[in-house]
Amino acid sequence: MRNRFMSIVLGAATLCVFSSIALAQEPLPPPSTQGTRSPAARLAELQARQNMPKTYDKHDLSGVWYGRMNSILNGNPFPEMTPAGKKVFDSYKPSGGPRAVPPALGNDPMGRCDPLGYPRTMYTNGRAFEFIQTPRKILQAFDWTHNYREIWTNNITLPEDPDPRWFGWAVAKWEGDTLVINSKAYNPKNWLDMLGHPMSENATMEERWTRSAYDTLQFMITIKDPDYYKTPWVSARPSVFTLQLPLDRTILGEEFCVPSEEEAFNENVRNLAGAGKKIVEQPK
Repeated sequence: MRNRFMSIVLGAATLCVFSSIALAQEPLPPPSTQGTRSPAARLAELQARQNMPKTYDKHDLSGVWYGRMNSILNGNPFPEMTPAGKKVFDSYKPSGGPRAVPPALGNDPMGRCDPLGYPRTMYTNGRAFEFIQTPRKILQAFDWTHNYREIWTNNITLPEDPDPRWFGWAVAKWEGDTLVINSKAYNPKNWLDMLGHPMSENATMEERWTRSAYDTLQFMITIKDPDYYKTPWVSARPSVFTLQLPLDRTILGEEFCVPSEEEAFNENVRNLAGAGKKIVEQPK
């Protein structure tokens, strides 16, 4: 009887082990720059979308979000620059757009692995980001360069004269079902976009985030920078981001800009292609 009992116990334990193995599932990365996922991730996402909850908490923005064809202005014209803004703009040499120069001859912060700051990081290469909510703050983590941004939500006010930061200083509150984020004190080395539009230390920003559906997040932004622009930057329409599913398996990608790798690439590939010789660039 004892041997029979032990056999049953061992059999049940073996079944549990194999069941755990069968139920184990690998994490699934979000879409790549081109917006594609692996076949396994696409299948899992399709199955998850067929079983999305019909009700959800509109104040819960947690998850990995991905969007394509978004920009700060989303179709609005660029604001006219002040003389000070135009001077800084003319000193920047981007690698894209109508003023593009070979990267070897440019000065885009991306080429030196400097942080791209906010909001440029969110739009670069259409990479995903994740909202992580805690009782006192929201973390906005980015696939591109794997940086993060702190957004305080526990009634903290913005400091009067803070030191500038690449991702600024931000506080948020709910207005109905919309999360309103106000921020300031951004590092003036930030570019607003790949075209080289500058951003002064006195720029302020208002963002309005609304979860309009279980898997849809809409975002409007207004940037006021009277030092460099005569009128604000205002979105013509919302940027739209899609929740990556399955929610409990999709992980944020890791796209670090590694200085040693970037330096080797610049010296042996980028600079040779653009200038025909090796160039040692010194940060300004």
